[in-house]
Amino acid sequence: MNSAMPQLPGPTSGVTRRWSMRFAALLGVITLAFLVSGLFGCAAPAGGGGLGSDPVTDSDETPQRKRARLRMELAVNYFAEGRTEIALDEIKQALAIDPQYAAALNLRGLVLMRLGEARSAEDSFRRALALVPRDGDTLHNLGWLQCQQNRFSEAQQSFQTALTQSAYGGQAKTLMAQGLCQARAGRPEDAERSLARSYELDAGNPVTGYNLSRLMLQRGELVRAQFYIRRLNNSDLANAESLWLGIRVERRLGDTAAMGQLADQLRRRFPQSREWAAYERGAFDE
Repeated sequence: MNSAMPQLPGPTSGVTRRWSMRFAALLGVITLAFLVSGLFGCAAPAGGGGLGSDPVTDSDETPQRKRARLRMELAVNYFAEGRTEIALDEIKQALAIDPQYAAALNLRGLVLMRLGEARSAEDSFRRALALVPRDGDTLHNLGWLQCQQNRFSEAQQSFQTALTQSAYGGQAKTLMAQGLCQARAGRPEDAERSLARSYELDAGNPVTGYNLSRLMLQRGELVRAQFYIRRLNNSDLANAESLWLGIRVERRLGDTAAMGQLADQLRRRFPQSREWAAYERGAFDE
């Protein structure tokens, strides 16, 4: 954990993978339950799910869209299981049935992101936006892709456009992504504002709390850093990285008792982790 800025979690990064499945894809690759409720809850607003959903009710769904939707259900399941190639094949079949299915194009972009095919992923997101021009979920996903490519100005524009959509229900995750992207761009004060707003909307998000604590530690605001990381480490979402950050914060504050308790947890729960190895070396400032 020696980065000069907060860890930037994404679909394949360590800090996100190590948390529970609920949080493993807060930046677009979201859990199956949330995917299904957003994508296939046909009466939901267009911005309600992680992939976007078409403003269609069961009564006016065409047979063509229904067949495409069933393919999408299979794709979502395969994607949640990490079987990306099979998911991509199901999406292709859905789009062959209904080429105007924006949610399928959005999911295609997410799958291609996971496969590392950034150009094709962006093409899918832009095709989805051509069909549903201001869909918050697709704008969020496009912004995250742009951020991963260090296209920071474009990413911020995409995030901000998503946040201005009144029907969009993903403000917390987009503010989180925006804040992480701002940190990556070397804008810590903007990052703090975005992450703090995200935390107000979803204080249970471990990625947001973790990165806020890191920002505060880097700025020397130790009491605030302690607040965020203690709340995370007192939950069942604590992991090796959060415990290690907590140890570093408590050490700076001089609370040896709290530091020892966290170290004991780290040793018992994650004895093979790089964080425990760093603790044993005394590498608190690496």
